[in-house]
Amino acid sequence: MVLLQSEAVTRPTFWQIGSTGKAVFYYLAVVTILVFLYGVYGRVARYRQGTDDAFDRLDDLGERVRSAARIAFSNEKQFDRDLVGGLMHAGIFWGFLTLLIATTILAIDMDFYQPLTGNSFFVGDFYLSYSFVADLMGFVFISGLGVALYRRYVVRNERLWGKHSNMEDHLLVWSLFLLGVGGYLTEAIRIVGTGFPGHEQVSFVGYFLATTFAIGGLSADAAAAVYPVAWWSHALLAFWFIAWIPYAKPFHMLSSFANIVARDEDAGRRLPGVPLDPTEAESLDDVDDFSWKQLLDQDACTKCGRCSSVCPAKASGRPLDPRDVILDLKSYRQERDASGETTPIIADGGTSVIDAETMESCLACMACMDACPVEIEHLTHFTEMNRQLTEEGMVDGNIQDVYGNVMQQGNTFGNSAKQRADWTDDLDFEIPDAREEEVEYLWYVGDYPSYDDRNKKVARALARIFEHADVDYGILYESEVYDGNDIRRLGEELLYVEQASTLIGAFQECDFESIVCTDPHSYNTITNEYSDIDFSEFADDPMMEAPVDGYWNEDGAVDVYHYTQVVEDLVRDGHLDLGSIDRTVTYHDPCHLGRYNGEYEAPREVVRATGVDLVEMPRNRSDSFCCGGGGGGLWMEVSEETKPSEERLREAVEDTATNGSSVEQFVVACPMCVTMFEDGRKTGGFEDDLEIVDTTELLVEAIEAR
Repeated sequence: MVLLQSEAVTRPTFWQIGSTGKAVFYYLAVVTILVFLYGVYGRVARYRQGTDDAFDRLDDLGERVRSAARIAFSNEKQFDRDLVGGLMHAGIFWGFLTLLIATTILAIDMDFYQPLTGNSFFVGDFYLSYSFVADLMGFVFISGLGVALYRRYVVRNERLWGKHSNMEDHLLVWSLFLLGVGGYLTEAIRIVGTGFPGHEQVSFVGYFLATTFAIGGLSADAAAAVYPVAWWSHALLAFWFIAWIPYAKPFHMLSSFANIVARDEDAGRRLPGVPLDPTEAESLDDVDDFSWKQLLDQDACTKCGRCSSVCPAKASGRPLDPRDVILDLKSYRQERDASGETTPIIADGGTSVIDAETMESCLACMACMDACPVEIEHLTHFTEMNRQLTEEGMVDGNIQDVYGNVMQQGNTFGNSAKQRADWTDDLDFEIPDAREEEVEYLWYVGDYPSYDDRNKKVARALARIFEHADVDYGILYESEVYDGNDIRRLGEELLYVEQASTLIGAFQECDFESIVCTDPHSYNTITNEYSDIDFSEFADDPMMEAPVDGYWNEDGAVDVYHYTQVVEDLVRDGHLDLGSIDRTVTYHDPCHLGRYNGEYEAPREVVRATGVDLVEMPRNRSDSFCCGGGGGGLWMEVSEETKPSEERLREAVEDTATNGSSVEQFVVACPMCVTMFEDGRKTGGFEDDLEIVDTTELLVEAIEAR
């Protein structure tokens, strides 16, 4: 006959287990912890085999940990683009964390407090509060896992499945679910066996199950008999899971947090440092030629597929899946460590870990990084591989032509530098020459507004705005050269430095206060990357004349703006007399202005100032869908079923909610976007549906309407 528990408000910890069972439990606990620690040590030791990272990843460590804790505990990244997924993960995360804390509290009481004091704090009100919170959060935990199982196996959410889906994915979600359910079953059986103590009603889930078991015929004696089986099943599953963590997918619980701690908040918008010896530094002969942070990136991947679901290259049918690239590298590393057999990291023709065509597909839009909840820096991996392709000459023929044009003429078109300012000929005023007179704004016009017929209209529109507002500005005329942003993302580092050196040299010859850029790509690299080049390292290079001894604009004394930021100030300060345009428009966020540099409102304020009805596409701001022109996409001829530009225009025409009228104009703020969307408008059959206009052109129309 089972004795009823005393009226003390607590619970027996090793009920029906006995001293031998208790000894076995502690032995297994020690073994589990040792196996866990050995696995973690092996992971960390493996990262040390990678190369040094280009940036200091552990400076101001306290602030890094605090910031990472805020991101991890808030689950804020999990809610991006997926409310249900965010709630699901928050439930699993907070439930698991609470149960871990509850187990730790129990261990502290049993193994430290009681031996030292002879008493237990696991009684009374503390126990009641403990039991209620543990039961509540355990229910949240299981609910989250229930949603995860439903999304994976019933709905079969596409992004959760892929070429790297395997047994460990199933083991992770099912083992967690069984741990949660097993805890409740064990609790319920104990409650039945101890005679339903009244205070155990605070464990509302366990008490409900216990009542159900009793109604089903489970007696106190039967509960006492079966309890050790349930208890040991739960304990052994817990021990196995803890020991398994460092060796499989559950390790993301640790590696993800570490990855967030070590993140570079400027990743993507600034690429890893320029190698002095490209032959040596760009060599990817082995997976350990990646940095330790990149190896950590690979282990932090949870296979959630968020990056894949937002990738415009993948959506267009190109052979790029950002998740697969990261996991292909991880799988190869594990296989190489096990077998010792090596394979080229990247090559053309399918004989490598990553195929060259895969990297050529990347549009450098940074959507994958923005969507990643664990701060994986995909573009740093892609850059390393693009550098290798460029060094070995395995790049698209059109890209080779662009490299040649830049080397010979200083622009991507291959036109003469003397023609760079020909777009000004159709203006009825002279644009000041910043080389000859002091100006407030040095306007870096850029390649496409200078040489492309369609984008020359954008340049002329901006010039008219500056003139109308009496802005003190000037341009470099034939001294201006290509800024190099996109060839750098294609891997051509030294040519990038040569262009930056020439352009900064031209800047140095002028007297100005700020730089204003037409192109967000130019804005990005001049703002975030030019000041990262140590020109003193190239002082002995006979092919390059360093413009400065050291870093340019290291102190940030020169402000760099995108033109929409300057024009927004002109509108706000009343320097432009604007009429009102009666029209429905939508605005497209350029990747390099929005996702890269966080500027979303300035262009919108400019558009709204014209009086139009501005409606938002479903994917806007940081969720914007790339035009397809970045990362060299502007220069490549790719066979794809639906171009990114066509998909974006379809979204504007078909998916955008309006006030009864259709979207008449598709407004952009990037020359590359103008080019790509004009092309997509023709190839996608949208010529009769809407017009492509730059914000400058819309503003000039409003000025003329006045």
